[in-house]
Amino acid sequence: MNTPAELLIDTAAGPAHVTTPAPRAIWRDLAARDPDTSVTQTPTWLDCLCETGPYRDTSRLYTFPDGSRIVLPLVSRGRRPRRLDAEESWPPGWGIGGPLTPGGATPEQARALFDDLAHLPALRVGVRFRPQGAELWERAAPGSFRREPHMTQAVDLDGGFGALWQHRFHGRVRRDIKRAEKAHVDVEVDHTGRLVPVFQELYDRSIERWAAQQHEPLMLARWRRRREFPTGRLAAVAARFGTSCAIWVAWNAGEPAASIVVLRHGPHAKFWRAAMNREVAHPVRATPLLYRRAIEEACEQGCRIYDMGESAPGSSLEFFKAGFGAVSRASPRYWRERLPVSAVEHGLRTAVKRAIRFQDA
Repeated sequence: MNTPAELLIDTAAGPAHVTTPAPRAIWRDLAARDPDTSVTQTPTWLDCLCETGPYRDTSRLYTFPDGSRIVLPLVSRGRRPRRLDAEESWPPGWGIGGPLTPGGATPEQARALFDDLAHLPALRVGVRFRPQGAELWERAAPGSFRREPHMTQAVDLDGGFGALWQHRFHGRVRRDIKRAEKAHVDVEVDHTGRLVPVFQELYDRSIERWAAQQHEPLMLARWRRRREFPTGRLAAVAARFGTSCAIWVAWNAGEPAASIVVLRHGPHAKFWRAAMNREVAHPVRATPLLYRRAIEEACEQGCRIYDMGESAPGSSLEFFKAGFGAVSRASPRYWRERLPVSAVEHGLRTAVKRAIRFQDA
């Protein structure tokens, strides 16, 4: 871990002390006291990111004159000069970051955080905010930060699983689940990491399917997907989260059909990853059965929210999640750059997609 640095900055909320990286004991305390803290805002999540990627901890603890504290999870790439680096919360593919604010933040504190980020020397700074309190951060964002819309889908677990099944699960979802149960699909859940190789095998099969669907060369698809989700990442997450990491696997006639990974922190359960052998899973509707079991377990564990992750509005994935009662909520990302690097990267990706006739799923 980096040696913490202490800074004193003038802000709209008065002089504030900034400690970076944020001390873990304080971070864990704030995470425990902030009821809206998601799995992806915990120091454990940051440790997984740094262990399995070229990142270093640059999280920031803000201490204000009234004694209130805010922690902002943040990472940068460790091998680049800071002026050529990106500091993000989080990098693409790692979900929602953003500040932890037990008791909420004041408008002055929100402006102070953005002002501090605006003065960081990094080439790019980006923060993905959680849905709760997003309006406050939108009002505080200065014109130098661009807003990038994102939507995340979540199931409200209030009332328990029985109420969800009867009133919020769509009829088509209940029919699919009953079909899987009649087909005697076996479901297994692992909280030790034992089923990591099974998930990895199904994920490799999924890459092949996605490549065919998107008209993408298989070698390129494997390079791109493994860069985003390298071999060993799930094992690291399972080891660090322990019993809070559940790997669910559906078996059809003894063959692995589908698998999902669900993480938990406090009252929040988060669906993280999914993979399947479509030829084995789809005829018996194995995947809906996995979601049903995972949501039921989250209810039994006293969770209030089952986060199903991001989906594009109007997509088939959003439609699928809505079948379980998931509701879309805005979770925007704000970012600024000193040079138009993102525009260049987007142009290159677009050119490659056109060249290979890529089709977005």
